[in-house]
Amino acid sequence: MHFAETNIPGLLFVKLEPFHDERGYFARSYCEKTFCEKQLNTNWPQCNLSHNRKTGVLRGLHFQYPPASEIKWVRIARGSAFVVVVDLRPHSPQFKNQVTFHLEDKEPTSLYIPGGLAYGFQTLEPNTDIYYQMSADYQPELAGGIRWNDPDLRIDWPMPGPILSDRDLNLPSLNQFLKQQTSQEEWKKLPLA
Repeated sequence: MHFAETNIPGLLFVKLEPFHDERGYFARSYCEKTFCEKQLNTNWPQCNLSHNRKTGVLRGLHFQYPPASEIKWVRIARGSAFVVVVDLRPHSPQFKNQVTFHLEDKEPTSLYIPGGLAYGFQTLEPNTDIYYQMSADYQPELAGGIRWNDPDLRIDWPMPGPILSDRDLNLPSLNQFLKQQTSQEEWKKLPLA
C-alpha cells in the first residue's frame, strides 16, 4: 500500500499495489501491521456497505459529533464516485476547506478519513457500492451533516439533479452548523494526524 498525504491533515489517499496475472489482480486492502507502523487506527468495530442503484445518488456531507467522532476507511467495491471531504476541526489549518477525489473500482484506491471531517459522495455510474470500515459504532443522536450545496463550500458536484434523501436535503449550512456549536472544546480534542 502507498499512503499519500493530502492538503487536509490526517486525510490519506491510499493506493493499493495489485499483483496482476491472467485471472485479474490480487491486492492487500488492509494490514494491521502497516497501519500500526503509520500510527493509524486499527480498531474497526463496524463495517458498512452503501449500495447505490442509480447514477447521481448523492449522500452527505456526513460526520459523527465528538466524543463519538469516527475514522472512516473508505473504498469503492464496484462502480465509481466523486468524493468530497471537508475539514470541520476548528484548530486545523485547513478548517472549512475541502478535498475532492474520483474513486473507482478499476483503480484500487481508498481513503483514510479522520474524525472531525465531513464526507460525502455522488455516484458516477449505476450500481456503485462503497465499503466502509468505521472506528466507532453509529450513534444516531450524534449523527450530523452539512448541506451538500452549501453556498460557502461551493462544491462542484459533477452530476446535475442529484438524488438525495429527505435528511440530506434538510441538513444545515456550514454557517448554521458553526452557530449551533455551543462549545468547540470537544472538536479541538480531535487529532490532526
